This record gives sequence, C-alpha cells and structure tokens, in this order.
Amino acid sequence: MHVSVMPEEVVRWLDPRPGAIVVDGTLGGGGHTRLLADRVGSSGLVLAMDRDPRAVAAAEQTLAGLPVKVVQTNFCDLPEVIEQLEIEAVDGILLDLGLSSDQLADPERGFSFTSDGPLDLRFDPLGGEPAWRLLARLSAGSLADLIYAYGEERYSRRIAQEIVKRRRDNPVKTAAQLAELVRRCIPRSRGKRRIDPATRTFQALRIAVNDELKSLEIALRRLPDCLKPGAPMAVISFHSLEDRRVKESFRDDGRMETLTKKPLQPEQSETDINPRARSAKMRVARRRKQ
Repeated sequence: MHVSVMPEEVVRWLDPRPGAIVVDGTLGGGGHTRLLADRVGSSGLVLAMDRDPRAVAAAEQTLAGLPVKVVQTNFCDLPEVIEQLEIEAVDGILLDLGLSSDQLADPERGFSFTSDGPLDLRFDPLGGEPAWRLLARLSAGSLADLIYAYGEERYSRRIAQEIVKRRRDNPVKTAAQLAELVRRCIPRSRGKRRIDPATRTFQALRIAVNDELKSLEIALRRLPDCLKPGAPMAVISFHSLEDRRVKESFRDDGRMETLTKKPLQPEQSETDINPRARSAKMRVARRRKQ
C-alpha cells in the first residue's frame, strides 16, 4: 500500500484553499493528489501529472469523482499542459521525486531488489532503453563513471568490472541478479548498515534510464513561470544530487524566494511507520510578488 511522504508538511506549506488550482507533478500512488483535492474542493482543481502510464490509469480509477485532472507527461512539460488547458497560472506546485510503493511492488519493472523480472527501471516503458540493455552495451569504464556520478558509489569500478566480466556466460538481466552482484562487490560494514548495498547502483541506473536530473533541472527553470505571484513550490527529494539542485535553484533564481532555509525532514513518528521516508528532504520557495 502506497504511503505518501510528509503529508502534513505538504498541506501546511502549500496551504491549498477552496477554489485553488494546484499541481501535483509526480502523481505516483495518488496520496498527495487526494490530500490536495480534499483541500481545494469541488470549486478547485488538482492537475496531477506522471510519466508512468500505469500510475495514470490507476489514478483515473481511484481518484474518480474528485476535482482532479490526470495527465501522462513529464512534470517539466507543465507550461505546455496549462496552456492547453487555458490556465494562466497555478496556486501551488508539488514535486515528490521518490518512487511509489506501487512501482516497487511491480515485479515487471525491476525497482525492487528482490524482483526476478527484467531490470527495466523506466517510468515510461515506451521511452528510452531498459537498464539491463544499458548494462549489456556500456564499457566497464562508462558504467563505472555512470554509477559513481549518479549513485556516488565508491566501489563503482569494482561493480562495473564484475558486470562486464559475466556478460558472456550469465549477463545481468534482473534486479535480483544485479543486487546480488553489487552486494558481493561491497565489503561488509562493521556497523549497522542503514541501506542495502545495492541502493546506490540502482539509483544511478534509474536516474540514467529516465534522465531524471535533466528533467529536474528543466523543471526548476520552467515551472516558476507557471506560478501566480506569492504561490509556493515544494520539492521532496531523496538524495543529495536532487537536493543540491533544488537548493541552488531556489537560492539563485531571482523569481523565487526561499521559505525553508534548511530542508524539512519527516518526524520520527512518520519514519517509524514508513521507513522509506527517512531520506526525504523537502524545500519550499514561492514566486516573488514583484
């Protein structure tokens, strides 16, 4: 079951009022969308976007009857979407950059380390190439650079060499195979390890096949122009590569005023219930009034 991250903080900082038009640029399991829809009421609208066609199809069923418009697209394309809907500007924007529980639970997507399905990792199965094909064609050096750059994995070269080494006889095709390979390449930690050793490698491949950082950078440039003066934009990130870009954009963009000097993080009570929320960081800025 999907559990939305930092729901109370999202509602408090976006503060959607009845009749408002609010954007949830990362629909996922629809939890944030439902919360926002309850606040804007029948006179308002939540524009919910996602690249994942399965998330869109599910939301059209589970959110039926709510003031929600669901669109399958990348959140960086918001300007075109609101132009098509003849919306001049919106009252708030939310981007939750994490995976949904529905994606993790789908054995055909490869997001879960235990999946014996294909190592795909794409949000949109019709766009780009699956991760297993990336592993099959890149050189050891290119793979190592990718895993280090997007996963900040210090053992990237060892992992890449092992992936290339086994191509001829038993190439990596599933998430479970990759997770097992990575765990063998990383020395055991003496202390209690908080995350699975495969986490950084999976993160790197997912970022690469979905071009996630490029999408975020484009969105941070384009989305402020979609906001009404004084309207907020909240971004929930889950690793330093995303958080750094959000922090710098909010700080350096003359159109925006940062509201959270330090990132907001989930309360202990939330992470006890939803351990996946423990790495979440939320930053909020608003469109300047002048």
